[in-house]
Amino acid sequence: MNSQLFSVFEREYRVLRPRAPMPPFDVRFYRFTSLNTTIRLREGRIRVHLSDLLEGAPERVLIAIAHILLAKLYRKPIEPMHADHYRRFTSSEAVLHQTELIRQVRGRKKMLGVQGTHYNLEEVFDALNGRFFHGLLGRPLLTWSSHSARRSLGHYDSAHNTIVISRIFDRPNTPRFAMEYLLFHEMLHLMHPVKVRAGRRCVHGREFRADEKLFPELKDAKAYLKRL
Repeated sequence: MNSQLFSVFEREYRVLRPRAPMPPFDVRFYRFTSLNTTIRLREGRIRVHLSDLLEGAPERVLIAIAHILLAKLYRKPIEPMHADHYRRFTSSEAVLHQTELIRQVRGRKKMLGVQGTHYNLEEVFDALNGRFFHGLLGRPLLTWSSHSARRSLGHYDSAHNTIVISRIFDRPNTPRFAMEYLLFHEMLHLMHPVKVRAGRRCVHGREFRADEKLFPELKDAKAYLKRL
């Protein structure tokens, strides 16, 4: 266990809980595929798992992480200064680039194919590519999700250049326009990569939203998705 990290968590614990007994800490770095951080209280011991991507981070960032995790664990307000330090670090170009490389090397993408029971993702992609992108958008990897997820209906994974669509759309009663809109939305992420502005990640910028409005059934599609 890193002694510097151990002392950082002890100090922040004392700041947040000045009169409480000091619990034993187990703080370790793990080979995660992203900037994962977890904290748990088990049998009086606080266990913290941090991504090894955070090794070598400036001390103020480690202090911010300790503060944020402990504040969440004990339901205390998070100080804006610490939140800002952590956000600026994780949104820096160097860290974002390193995270993307680690996801490519360590992460595995489960590919279940483009052919569903009712929809073929390649067919829908090619039709949308012709209608909205003049057929010039390079086709990424396409796959259905392993289950009918409702929380994550679709996403574009830039590390693996993959669009994943929830199987909940591969049903006979799914309107074609809803399926098309969801895939169209993820295709726009290929055209408009995530940008960092003033330390904040901009996922759906002005250009993205303007292009999204070109979808004719936008209002009906969003209403359908909201019902899901």
